[in-house]
Amino acid sequence: MISIKPNRAGRSLRRSATQDIKGRTIELLLLLCGISSVCAIFLIIIFIFAEGLPFLIQAGPNFLISSVWQPTDNFADGLWGIFPIIIGSLLVTVGAVAIGTPLGVACAIFLAEIAPAPVRRILVPSVNALAGVPSVVYGFFGLLVVVPWIRGQFGGFGTSVLASWLILFIMILPTIISISTDSIRAVPKEFKEGSLAIGATHWQTIRSVLVPAASSGIIASVILGMGRAIGETMAVLMVAGNSITIPNSIFAPTSTLTAQIALEMGYATGAHREALFAMGIVLFAFIMILTGLANLASRRRIAY
Repeated sequence: MISIKPNRAGRSLRRSATQDIKGRTIELLLLLCGISSVCAIFLIIIFIFAEGLPFLIQAGPNFLISSVWQPTDNFADGLWGIFPIIIGSLLVTVGAVAIGTPLGVACAIFLAEIAPAPVRRILVPSVNALAGVPSVVYGFFGLLVVVPWIRGQFGGFGTSVLASWLILFIMILPTIISISTDSIRAVPKEFKEGSLAIGATHWQTIRSVLVPAASSGIIASVILGMGRAIGETMAVLMVAGNSITIPNSIFAPTSTLTAQIALEMGYATGAHREALFAMGIVLFAFIMILTGLANLASRRRIAY
């Protein structure tokens, strides 16, 4: 009886061809996912501009510089000024980023260069878990803890610009910490070893070598944190006070573009609904301008 051994070369070729087909299929699926994501973003932008741009053109510059917001279903009967809402969005975003950036970067330096391994194994998952907490939970925390504390310490209603800062800076911390930590740890070891070799201390190395070398990643983390702060809706809606006035102090209530859109979209009709879409266009432009300025600052810092 003659036994025929299988052709190993043929099996290898077939296995290689099968793996090649699988690889090309996965690449095609990933390409389709990427294209669909880009198309979805463009469709959203087109929809928002199609709904809001006619109203924005009709209202003109007064929509941005007027301070009275009294929407109605009919354009001629309403007052369409969102300047206080823009100021509120700026105050809330800049304040939260100003508080969160130094704390987030300091925590990132601690996790990347100072914390021992057991501490890092506990803190890193804890920081990542904060990013998964729903915004409404932060809003409830602010409404039940932060707002009463502000009311008891400083008077007033408690819902204020300060309450928004205290909630938003906690919400953007995971983004800043995670990306900044990865950026600092990604700096080549030769940079640190060279600095220590010429007599620099650990703190001098961190301040003068590691942080400047990781500055592009740190700035990127601040940009993403800024996007989280300016795009946050539910938490700000619960603690800001939703008053369409320019706040005269950090203890005064305010309103933001996202919160106002969420608050009024459920019952808006006619010109009122179109005005909210126009407000969305302003928010989109606002985000693009801030991102462009941050990218410009990042390029200049890298060049330096």
